[in-house]
Amino acid sequence: MIVLGLTGSIGTGKSTTAAIFRDLGVPVHDADATVHHLYMGEAVQPVAARFPGALKNSVIDRKALSAILAGAPEGFRDLEAIIHPLVRARETAFLATERAKGSALVVLDIPLLYETGGEARVDKVVVVTCDPQTQRARVLARPGMTEEKFQLILSRQMPDSEKRRRADFIIDTGRGLEAAHKQVEEVIAEITS
Repeated sequence: MIVLGLTGSIGTGKSTTAAIFRDLGVPVHDADATVHHLYMGEAVQPVAARFPGALKNSVIDRKALSAILAGAPEGFRDLEAIIHPLVRARETAFLATERAKGSALVVLDIPLLYETGGEARVDKVVVVTCDPQTQRARVLARPGMTEEKFQLILSRQMPDSEKRRRADFIIDTGRGLEAAHKQVEEVIAEITS
């Protein structure tokens, strides 16, 4: 089974690209979606113990947690120490399930793949990119996004140029959905041939 890592900076179209892989029949493990589930389940207690203001209605409120971290970015390290092992356990279970099914190719959608050393767990890496103006417009159009939040997120991410330099494959989503779809098809064809 070939394990493909999918990554890209905020607003580059990584989620859309992951959806294209899914639409083409490739199983995808989404680290962000896993975190969403964990914030409603097994991560609630440990995260609430460290960040009590993030607990709302018995779940971790992502907006409240974001606000806390914006004011005290050093808390990211503590949050990652809680969340990363839980996400990793879900990822390991996903890989075991797909191996048992006989899947030839799977995708691990990991936003901070390079930043967390995740490239060591995959066979090849696909980096999703677009031009900075498109990225900025996409991100600032999101509900509740501010220039300050955008800059905070970017500061925690490896520069796009470095990700592209390290990539085995690059998908440029700045050329539209149809072009991105074609690029994903080409990556799948190359990997599975």
